[in-house]
Amino acid sequence: MNAEMLDCYRRAGKIAATARNEAAGRVIPGASMLDLAVFVEARIADLGGKPAFPCNISVNDVASHYTPFDHEETFKEGDVVKLDIGAHVNGYLADTAITIEAGSDRCGRLIGAVELALENAVSSVRTGALTSDIGGTIEDTLTEKGFQPLKQLTGHSLGQYDLHSGVSIPNYSSGSRQRLKTDDVVAIEPFATAGNNKITYGKPLIFRVLKGAYMNDVTEDLRRRFCHLPFAGRWVPGIDLARIRNLGEYPVLLNRFAGAVAQAEHTVIVHEEGCEVITR
Repeated sequence: MNAEMLDCYRRAGKIAATARNEAAGRVIPGASMLDLAVFVEARIADLGGKPAFPCNISVNDVASHYTPFDHEETFKEGDVVKLDIGAHVNGYLADTAITIEAGSDRCGRLIGAVELALENAVSSVRTGALTSDIGGTIEDTLTEKGFQPLKQLTGHSLGQYDLHSGVSIPNYSSGSRQRLKTDDVVAIEPFATAGNNKITYGKPLIFRVLKGAYMNDVTEDLRRRFCHLPFAGRWVPGIDLARIRNLGEYPVLLNRFAGAVAQAEHTVIVHEEGCEVITR
């Protein structure tokens, strides 16, 4: 990794972390979810980056990929809110997430467990580390605390303008023989629940232009604006994304009837004897 790339990753990480930390204090009962998402995305731009994807605000048993689209949705006391935030500088990405409970602390043990699982996983990252072993660290940490990982969800490597660039970081001991390499950039993101850990799929609210897909005037314009990174319908008013062919979809991920889900996430750069966390 050259110095320019490293600088872009570090800047993106600092921007994403700043937006995350400022947004966390705005998760209060009665606050608008859409206002918070718009704040996050604007703050990333103010800090010199661009959103890597629409701000995800997934509440309670919604695990991931939810972004608000109107002002009707507000936080309620006791909501377990996952903020998943991404920023990029010249296409070099940083991805981070935090879980906050709005106005109460009934799920403090769950949130603490997923944060500990993330820290333990980060401590196990180094050149040559098996991704399955990192996942095993996450699984062991969560089960020791009385919770379950969501095995269908994974962390992922990051490339330039590429949010999922080939390496998956499981949240359990998967048996994969894949190893991390020096200068890999990976997002580690444990998800935890106290109940059933099976995921179901809802309606997509986030989309991306697929690489190699047939382009018409609309999809070519979307590609110019967002490259192949995710975007939301509220970013392109007047376009019915569900009716456009050749778009990739990110369905809302649900853990229905199983209680709240918590998430924590950092982006790291892999080194010989450890890693650099760029989203502290």
